Amino acid sequence: MRIILSILFIINITLVPYCISQDFSKLSDGKIKSVELIIPSFLGDKCRNYYGNEAPDRLDLLWKFNLGKGKTVISKKIGEKEWAGSGWTGQPLLVRENDQLYLIQGSLDHHLRKIDAKSGKMVWEYKFDDVIKGTGTLWINKNARNLEESVVILQGSRRGYENDLYSKYVPSFRAISYFTGNELWRMNVSRTASYSRDVDGSALISDDTAYIGLENALFTVFNPDPKFAAIKQGMLQPKIYKQVKLYEKSDQFRHGGNLVVESSPALLDDRIYITAGSGHVYGYDLNTDILNWDFYIGSDMDGSPAVTKDSCLIVTVEKQYIEGQGGVFKLDPSKPPSESVVWYFPTEDDSVESWQGGIIGSAGINDLTKGPTDPSLCTFIGIDGYLYVVNHKIIAEQAGKVSGPNNKRQYATPKLVFKKQIGPSISTPIIVRNKIIATGYKGIYLFEFDKDLNFRLIDKQRRSAFESTAIVHDKKIYVGARDGFLYCFGEAK
Repeated sequence: MRIILSILFIINITLVPYCISQDFSKLSDGKIKSVELIIPSFLGDKCRNYYGNEAPDRLDLLWKFNLGKGKTVISKKIGEKEWAGSGWTGQPLLVRENDQLYLIQGSLDHHLRKIDAKSGKMVWEYKFDDVIKGTGTLWINKNARNLEESVVILQGSRRGYENDLYSKYVPSFRAISYFTGNELWRMNVSRTASYSRDVDGSALISDDTAYIGLENALFTVFNPDPKFAAIKQGMLQPKIYKQVKLYEKSDQFRHGGNLVVESSPALLDDRIYITAGSGHVYGYDLNTDILNWDFYIGSDMDGSPAVTKDSCLIVTVEKQYIEGQGGVFKLDPSKPPSESVVWYFPTEDDSVESWQGGIIGSAGINDLTKGPTDPSLCTFIGIDGYLYVVNHKIIAEQAGKVSGPNNKRQYATPKLVFKKQIGPSISTPIIVRNKIIATGYKGIYLFEFDKDLNFRLIDKQRRSAFESTAIVHDKKIYVGARDGFLYCFGEAK
């Protein structure tokens, strides 16, 4: 029987799964290494709209893994803090290697780990210089020189426990080998007008070119292949093609140094869209390599755009630097920015820590897992503590118009189909078929709904506070918590 060694890559580029196969038999000395990237980046991949295939009916604890604790310096004024577990966004990545599932998980104890998804046992770990809050991106390198470089993890961290904002080198973005856990390159995140040099966002990879918004507010286009990395500033760094500022001069006066980009870019047609802390939703044209679409809101925005099946963007808005309420926009970027708003849904103002309202996390949509006649749902959790579900294709005509974030324009608003107080959250609720998994500071909640959109809570776990976003696969939920553990929930036999 002939054995063919290949790497199978299944994700979502537009809105349907696709496959890329590559023969790595010469790189593995005859060892079979078939790999399927099931969830290779934050909220799925390029469209930020896929979270798993099937959710369980219960939240029984199947296993937990101790992610540990780590110290980080918040600022000179506040000093250092010790954080445990996983933070925001902190979503696991999911890989099938041969017939076995593995998770890639960053932790606040400074480590990135490969973990057996069935047993919860660690395979390898790599230590960064600071806590890891964000989610990485997995990439299959079709032109790899060896097996170690054939599957690459692109992962960011905070700037470095020993570094400050003015340090000469801050290598807070790195490439790690999926197979070995060894470092392949590191990127120095330069000093800009932004007061951060961390990396929380997840890279988007299109045609073997990577795109990411660093927290220094530079939209960075680079080659992730270690083969093209070169020694620069005393470290092996990737080849950078272009860096573009995601702020205007006027934003520096309004926001000071809070120009931080924490979101992950999303691809729609020939543009990559990204939300910026400067208050803009930018569109980067892949044909001209320039920012040629700019929807200005003014608030800080941390959530990542989600691409809908009707070629629109769902964008969340925090209440900061704006007169009105934060909430959620649906934008049609095929139109000029001033005409692009389909609807706006405001949430109630409330104070939790330094947040004053709106949405910190991203919105979840069911476009990829719903049936052909099912409603198009969008779900999000506000700082006001409510889990909201709206039909993103139906306007609530009876509700009339609502004020936008700056109280200057009136917009249509979508039909609200469910609202439930579950406590404040900065994570993204995920919707898979007829179930919603919502995590927040008061625990994890599992909701189910029927064809008539009758919702009910079918299970909950309040063992910890959660800032991370969950994933699901084959009736199992994987999510990190602030109590120090990565959890696997499901249906115990």
